[in-house]
Amino acid sequence: MKLWTRTILAGAALSAAVFAGPLAAQQPTDAAPAYGPELEGFDYPYPVQRFAFTSQRQSLQMAYLDVRPERPNGQTAVLLHGKNFCAATWEPTIKDLVAAGYRVIAPDQIGFCKSSKPAAYQFTFKQLAGNTHELLASLGIDKAVVIGHSTGGMLAAHYSLIYPKDVSHLVLVNPVGLEDWSAKGVPPISVDQWYARELKTNADGIRAYEKSTYYAGKWEDRYERAVQMLAGLNNGPGKEAVAWDSALIYDMIITQPVLYRFPEISVPTLLMIGQKDTTAIAKDFAPPELRPKLGNYPELGKAAAKAIAGARLIEFPDYGHAPQMTDPEGFNKALIAGISKS
Repeated sequence: MKLWTRTILAGAALSAAVFAGPLAAQQPTDAAPAYGPELEGFDYPYPVQRFAFTSQRQSLQMAYLDVRPERPNGQTAVLLHGKNFCAATWEPTIKDLVAAGYRVIAPDQIGFCKSSKPAAYQFTFKQLAGNTHELLASLGIDKAVVIGHSTGGMLAAHYSLIYPKDVSHLVLVNPVGLEDWSAKGVPPISVDQWYARELKTNADGIRAYEKSTYYAGKWEDRYERAVQMLAGLNNGPGKEAVAWDSALIYDMIITQPVLYRFPEISVPTLLMIGQKDTTAIAKDFAPPELRPKLGNYPELGKAAAKAIAGARLIEFPDYGHAPQMTDPEGFNKALIAGISKS
């Protein structure tokens, strides 16, 4: 039997404008902050709660945000973050969903952000979906709108396949896993190779990558806080544990494709795709001649919408991998309108 508890972290985490406010100028790598292995020292925009449970013979804790509206519409939205994101980076979406009457649950998955970093864990999308389902059960939530971005999109798709009766709407925001990279020619990558790469993570590399893929070559100061969040996590006293779990998670992403099961998805599905996205996990490991052929989101989004029965596709012509951060107002308006339809 799994046991759970919830505690609230008080203090500066109560600020509701962490990602919305003005940001300092970009910092060089050597000035990057150093956060703890569970992102200690980095404040979230809403109170952080913790779900304590037992999984794979380990006592773990899953951090999450639970934000309730003043005028509830009776629905709950669950936000599943991507590989280089955390619950906190959903802040603008949380704000607008809550204003529209949704209760919002935004967890940090095991191995990410403010949640546990186990030294040994079999990371599977089925396991992460099960952890999330246990969290929702502990909160008395039996049905929700499930919204996943990037790697969170892969997780959301798996969640809808495992728990279809518990999902009212599925929303996939620039999900990874719309193609099978191994089948397309990306060579096998060991966990040790991923680990060696992750140990090199720094602010300059994060910023360059995000500018290119997340923001279609454009940069605004407001993106910098998310860069420092990730860089600080990988620059702190637990950086080896962070890098190791990150390596295990990358292995999960590339070895557990979900696109072959898209025809089995039976819940109302909305795809929201930034058309300038070129994300492809392990592209840097691929042969040079293959790289330009990977991550073609205009084609991948249309193929996914065709494969999922009844799926609706919203395309953002000028945005990259993170439309919810590039244009929060426009994205949230389209999201809320999309999930309001039956």
